[in-house]
Amino acid sequence: MDKPQSRRAALKNLAGSAALLTTATLLPNSMEAANPTTSAAWDPEAPALPLKGRINHSVCKWCYDKIPLEDLCKAAKQMGISSIELLGPNEWPTLKKYGLTCAMPQGAGKGIEKGFNDPQYHDELVKSYEEVIPKAAAAGLDKLICFSGNRNGMSDEQGMENCAKGLKRLMATAEKYKITISMELLNSKVNHKDYQCDHTKWGVDLCKMVGSERFKLLYDIYHMQIMEGDIIRNIQEYHPYISHYHTGGVPGRHEIDETQELYYPAIMKAIAETGFKGHVAQEFIPARQDSLASLKQGITICDV
Repeated sequence: MDKPQSRRAALKNLAGSAALLTTATLLPNSMEAANPTTSAAWDPEAPALPLKGRINHSVCKWCYDKIPLEDLCKAAKQMGISSIELLGPNEWPTLKKYGLTCAMPQGAGKGIEKGFNDPQYHDELVKSYEEVIPKAAAAGLDKLICFSGNRNGMSDEQGMENCAKGLKRLMATAEKYKITISMELLNSKVNHKDYQCDHTKWGVDLCKMVGSERFKLLYDIYHMQIMEGDIIRNIQEYHPYISHYHTGGVPGRHEIDETQELYYPAIMKAIAETGFKGHVAQEFIPARQDSLASLKQGITICDV
């Protein structure tokens, strides 16, 4: 009986010492420093945020729908953000006015649920994208978002074949104008029930089937954490098929700090180490009243 008791006592002492070490030494220099629970209030008069330059930062406008676009442009410039995205052709001139780009434009297609996996939409989808692709190129942009659509009882194999068939019709135009059509990976568990492009491997296999450098994936970290996890290894393995990244806190899609389960500094380092030169967009919904302070915090966390 003496040995088990001594072992338990030793483990208890070791745990206590480790806890003290973590609290007193590690947290101030690591997680707390990178992911403060609260961020300083947004100050529009503060000097521009100095950034390291390894990550090109973007932000999705819909997450800040209460902020006028011009005001968000001004804030973005101050934070070192070079893109505001998921905007259509009518909004691109405003971005240009402030020296910003739209790293992931929208403006074509029929939305998330009606996509390339359903042949009945192919003619309409192709016409829509062929109209917007030249506009994007003329505006100096190089991507357009697209979606698989919902399964509606369709097998993953059939859905992939249908997507490839429709997307191949677009590739000549996309290649001519140097526009990368980017299909977003979304979760079908919480937010987009029945969506088909909900696993990285499925999207990668579709890229291979389409067979053009002008078709790639929009890798949404929030959605893929919900569906499959293994974020860093998947990025390392499949990065040649990824044109763009989105962030978001899991669970809840809120701030990307220590209130959620992902450690974004490590994810951003993994992205940078692949040689990725595109944009990473903040797509979390701020839970705090000062939404611009939350956005600035997210940029700081991702500045690795």
